[in-house]
Amino acid sequence: MEKIRISAVRYANTYPFIYGLTESGFESRAVIETDHPAVCAEKLITGKADLGLVPVAAIPLIKEPHITGDYCIGADGKVRTVQLMSNSKPESVQRIFLDYRSRTSVNLIRVIARNFWKREPEWIKTSEEFDFRSAGKNEAVVIIGDQCFELENSYCHSVDLAEEWKNFTGLPFVFACWVANRILPQDFISDFSKALSLGVNNLDKVAERFQNTGIIRGPALKDYLRNNIDYIFDDRKRKAVELFLGYLGKL
Repeated sequence: MEKIRISAVRYANTYPFIYGLTESGFESRAVIETDHPAVCAEKLITGKADLGLVPVAAIPLIKEPHITGDYCIGADGKVRTVQLMSNSKPESVQRIFLDYRSRTSVNLIRVIARNFWKREPEWIKTSEEFDFRSAGKNEAVVIIGDQCFELENSYCHSVDLAEEWKNFTGLPFVFACWVANRILPQDFISDFSKALSLGVNNLDKVAERFQNTGIIRGPALKDYLRNNIDYIFDDRKRKAVELFLGYLGKL
C-alpha cells in the first residue's frame, strides 16, 4: 500500500509533532517531509502531499479540505514567533514588508490593520533574498518562525500579532492546523492523532531532544513550547478560525 505523504513545518513550534511521529514509529506508515508553511500549503493544493500542517489562510485554496485530528499550532496570547518589527512606532508605520514564508501571518496583519487599527499601509511582498533587518523609517517587517528570536533585539518596537488578535477578539489564534486534501482512513487518523499526542504531552522531553537544534535553544525552547504555543484544537480555536476566515474573505 502506498504511504500517505505528510508535510510538516520546519520550525521549533512543530518539534512536539515531529517527536511524536518519530518516537511512535509513525514514519513507517508515512512519508514525512518538513517545509516552510507556504510550501506545506502549496503541496496540499497541488496534490504533492496528502496531509499537511497548513496555514489557516490557505485552507480555502484547497479543493477538498478536511481538518484532521485534535491538534494545531495556536496561541492564546503572546506567540513570540509572529511579530511586526520596526524602528518606528507602530502607528507611524506606512510600509510593511510581508514575510514570504507564510500566508496566515501576512493576512493576519492585514486583518488587524484594516479591522482593528483602521489603517491601510502599503504592503510589500518579500522573497528569499530580502534582508529582514533592512526596514527603514516608517517601515516595518512581518517576521515569522524561529527568526523572531534572532531578530527581536534588532528593532526598537515590536507587536506580537497573536496577542494583538486576542486583545481585540478575546480569542486565541490558530496559525496552522492539520489538513488533508482527501478523506483518509479513520484508523490512520486515529493513530496519527495518538502519535501527535505523544509529543504534545511530553514537552520537557521534546525540549531536551531539540535543545541544541535551530535558533531557539535550551531553557528558552522549553519556555516557548510550554508558554507560547497552544497545541489543542478546541472549540475556542475553531471559533477563531471561523472568525479569521470571515475577515479574510472581506479583504
